[in-house]
Amino acid sequence: MAHHPAALARAAQARAAWRPAVERAMALHRAGLLDEAEALYGQLLKLLPDEPNLVHFHGVLLYQRHRLDEAVAAVRRSIALDGRVAAWHNNLGNMLLDQRQVEAAAAAYQRCLALEPGHREVRNNLACLLRMTGRLAEAETLLRGLLMQAPDFADAQAHLALVLAAQGRAAEACEAGARALELAPEVTRNHRLLGLLHAQAGRLDVAEQVYRRWLARSPGDPEALHHLAAVTGQGVPERACDAYVTEVFDRFAASFDAKLAHLQYAAPALCAEALRRRAAGRRRAVLDAGCGTGLCGPLLRPLATELVGLDLSAAMLDRARARGSYDQLVQAELAAWMDTSPGRFDAIVSADTLCYFGPLEPVLAAARRAVRPGGLLVFTVEALEGDAHACVLRPHGRYAHARGAVEDWLAQVGWHAVEAEAATLRQEAGQPVAGWVFSAARA
Repeated sequence: MAHHPAALARAAQARAAWRPAVERAMALHRAGLLDEAEALYGQLLKLLPDEPNLVHFHGVLLYQRHRLDEAVAAVRRSIALDGRVAAWHNNLGNMLLDQRQVEAAAAAYQRCLALEPGHREVRNNLACLLRMTGRLAEAETLLRGLLMQAPDFADAQAHLALVLAAQGRAAEACEAGARALELAPEVTRNHRLLGLLHAQAGRLDVAEQVYRRWLARSPGDPEALHHLAAVTGQGVPERACDAYVTEVFDRFAASFDAKLAHLQYAAPALCAEALRRRAAGRRRAVLDAGCGTGLCGPLLRPLATELVGLDLSAAMLDRARARGSYDQLVQAELAAWMDTSPGRFDAIVSADTLCYFGPLEPVLAAARRAVRPGGLLVFTVEALEGDAHACVLRPHGRYAHARGAVEDWLAQVGWHAVEAEAATLRQEAGQPVAGWVFSAARA
């Protein structure tokens, strides 16, 4: 239906009148003041529901708040209102890729390139899609072509390092990672990436130098301190500090599910199956301790009359909330919060969370206090071969635990009927990560 010229004129006048407020909302958004920006976007969208910029950047804000379905719908609508902005198609592709909608993401990226063939970010994103789907040679070819045209593109250099590492080409990966850091030393993830690449290659002394340079640039950075302890064995904490855990998982929340799907992440299913066997069909009050984005939620929901999720990362909890599986979500440190809930639960599940704790006795004791007599505990740890050490902080930043040590800690704090099942928890750098699925009962 054609719009009447007078109606179009009135719409243009309304947009002009409200332009300062639109620019104010976008400025708040850019400044990271998301509450204020969202409130103003909401007010303006009531007045200008078909203003493409408002619709689009409100969608971007929803994405930042991990409300993915709403975000994708808003960005799709903005493109329907004005499909000529290449960057909007790129944004849509990123959101779809985070949801593992690979074909739809590729189509969005291709539309971006059709509008702007030289768009280097979207070519880098296409390489990411290829890497996530195992097409490493194609990803490498695309990145090398991009870097021929834009040799100073640090993100592409870092991405090339990941692609090379995934192919087992450690020396080349370290070289690409070093180039990324040289190009963008102010970008924290470039320090992290290069340190991890050297650590994975067994060059712990070089990784140490990278982390010390990172600390010289950012004194007291919790990630740098944690990884430095991991490669030197000095100052190893009893558990990963709250600041480290929060920083890491808030950063990864948006892409966490897609990343773990790529790594064939099995811990939630392993824990849910172990609980199902031990619970013998009974429905229970269950705590998902370290729930993250809620991957365990749909698996535990059929076993629970009440399901509570607990995590330190607010961004992870936002993603878990969107799943709708939990009766309650709590942001807190695991052991401290369990100590505030004595005898509340019939079962506690902790999938791939206790790998951020060293000696497990304190957290296992807190879990025992939080369950009723006869209650169950199910959790995973990464496996440390032999019993020479109870636990070790590995260069990737997670602890590995010896089976015998875990069994001793369980017995010492009053768990019994312990079962331990060897399992592959995920794939990492193309290799299986060996672990243990423990289950135990409180007398």
